[in-house]
Amino acid sequence: MPQTTSPAMFTGNSADPASSSFSGLRIAGVIAAASAAIAMAASRRPVVGGNWKCNPDAVSKLDGLVANINACDTSKCDVYVCPSPLHVHYCSDKFTNGAKVTPQNCNFTGCGAFTGEMAVEQMKDMGISQVLIGHSERRGEFGIYPMDDNATLATKLKYILDAGMTCVFCIGEPLSIREKGLDAVLAEMDVQMTQIYDLLDAEKVVIAYEPVWAIGTGVTATPEDAQATHAGIRKLIAEKASPAVADAIRIQYGGSANAANAPELSKQPDVDGFLVGGASLKPEFAEIVKAISEAKA
Repeated sequence: MPQTTSPAMFTGNSADPASSSFSGLRIAGVIAAASAAIAMAASRRPVVGGNWKCNPDAVSKLDGLVANINACDTSKCDVYVCPSPLHVHYCSDKFTNGAKVTPQNCNFTGCGAFTGEMAVEQMKDMGISQVLIGHSERRGEFGIYPMDDNATLATKLKYILDAGMTCVFCIGEPLSIREKGLDAVLAEMDVQMTQIYDLLDAEKVVIAYEPVWAIGTGVTATPEDAQATHAGIRKLIAEKASPAVADAIRIQYGGSANAANAPELSKQPDVDGFLVGGASLKPEFAEIVKAISEAKA
């Protein structure tokens, strides 16, 4: 005989009105919460950044990279680009679609006798309004001498915000922590954000989560792993900054993102964009922007 679905399967013992009513309310609450989360995710405008790192090797190659960025449709997605320090000025007025030039670092002391540093005052004079800090390659990964830690980055973030600029703030874990599981990853994310929770402003700060073990390796977190980590980061921000900030702040994924994996990653509700490395030097960057624009529309 054909099977029929009893309401008791969803709401408990149908002979117990009180139990049925409670279970029904609980399910309704879960549905309402999920709907609210989806609505909030839809309200976060996606954002994709291209980190050119220490590339290219010649100024003559910049126009081709700029053309890749100008090919992006930015009507439904914010785009920013992080040129190498020597190329920031050249690129500062080259983007025609609203893409923001975003230097890869700044100091926290301003102009003065600080050899090798960049100050936000210098950036603002060039019309630059945003800067990226905290990338794992500046935190000491890949054998590079650590030039920042959680304390200096918190000081830099306050300096940036006090200057009226916006910031992309990078966090992420090495493979040794990822291998211990999600709880260990989120414990490390908490350590990296502890000194900035009270500075977080969804209008002024973008969080870029970058699993260090995936950067430049071709290995990408599965969409499910990326979602679980992003959701955990958002939960930490809700608990230690505020639910309102957590709901509104944008969290990018950065770890070998490319045109092939962007569509599936973009479907995850807590993935609000990408910080792209190698693929930002290629024409496929526009495809990444298109993928998340369509997924979040």
